[in-house]
Amino acid sequence: MSEVTAIKKFACPACGAEAVWTPSKKALVCPYCSTVSPVELKADGSLVEENDLVSALRSIPEDQRGWAAVRKTVKCQSCHAISVFDEKRVAQSCDFCGSPSILAVDDVSAPIRPSSLLAFKIAQGQVREDIRRWYGSHFWAPNALGQKALTDTLHGMYLPYWTFDAHAECPWEAEAGYDYTTRDSKGNTQTETRWEYASGHVSKDFDDLLVPASKGVHTKLLDDLQPFPTTTDLVPYDPGYLSGWVVEQYQIDLVQAAEDSRGRMHSQLSSACAQEVPGDRHRNLRIAPQYSAQTFKHILLPVWLLTYTYGTKTYQVTVNGSTGKITGEYPLSWVKITIAIVIGLIVLAIFFGMQE
Repeated sequence: MSEVTAIKKFACPACGAEAVWTPSKKALVCPYCSTVSPVELKADGSLVEENDLVSALRSIPEDQRGWAAVRKTVKCQSCHAISVFDEKRVAQSCDFCGSPSILAVDDVSAPIRPSSLLAFKIAQGQVREDIRRWYGSHFWAPNALGQKALTDTLHGMYLPYWTFDAHAECPWEAEAGYDYTTRDSKGNTQTETRWEYASGHVSKDFDDLLVPASKGVHTKLLDDLQPFPTTTDLVPYDPGYLSGWVVEQYQIDLVQAAEDSRGRMHSQLSSACAQEVPGDRHRNLRIAPQYSAQTFKHILLPVWLLTYTYGTKTYQVTVNGSTGKITGEYPLSWVKITIAIVIGLIVLAIFFGMQE
């Protein structure tokens, strides 16, 4: 069957636009925000959704969507971030990458309203000084970085996150290795390993596991920017907190974020189980987690973002608006690296020369 016609229209669970069946992905794909909704194909050519989260998203009533205030929404054509800000503000460039290629995107329905947020605690003046010191702390960066990567492009913004809670019961199996020493006829010792079957069980609670839903800020920077005090300092969402601030609208929807969170949980459980394996080492670890009490929230977290161009490449520096932690990208000075290599070669030549 080369073409499929759905019996009914399917709305995108993230933005509300009409999702389109895409044969190559075997899924419904939103042409506006690229959200993928898993489905299966019935014999009569109609589509059936497979993921309960899609239905959960669509069941959220309209009065729980949007920002509860008049806001303007634009999408960057370069980095694809969707920015939301005060209606009277005139945007001339993207707050994330600086591109002037931005377009209004008021033709799709509103996103799920955040349930809570963290308010900014770190002032802009302190952030500027901290970033200047951060520049100076990187020896391998060009000396001119502090002057060229000016902090005038610093923006405070609320970024979208999904948080997930769950309880996991995780049985595991592995081969536990016990090292022992043998000695041959010449007196030489050798370490060998005796492998034995081992099994056990790990219970773990996940509380506010964060999954970034931003496309405007590089994912690794956001992962390194954690932790945020979400378990203690979250306040109920109120549009007044957003007044004067840029907000990024999520483009990683609940379905994608849930898959991401499950992978993060699996990784943490694997590490926890590995710690339980007896012996000196282990191999062939297998885990079979079962999850329960799964819940999620959509929240906004405060981040200061600095985007700068050095040479022909664009870099980002982020600051946790609650704790002040800085993570960032910076260019390397090939002049310093070359000098270091030359000095190293000279030192080696002198050392080997003295050996002769």
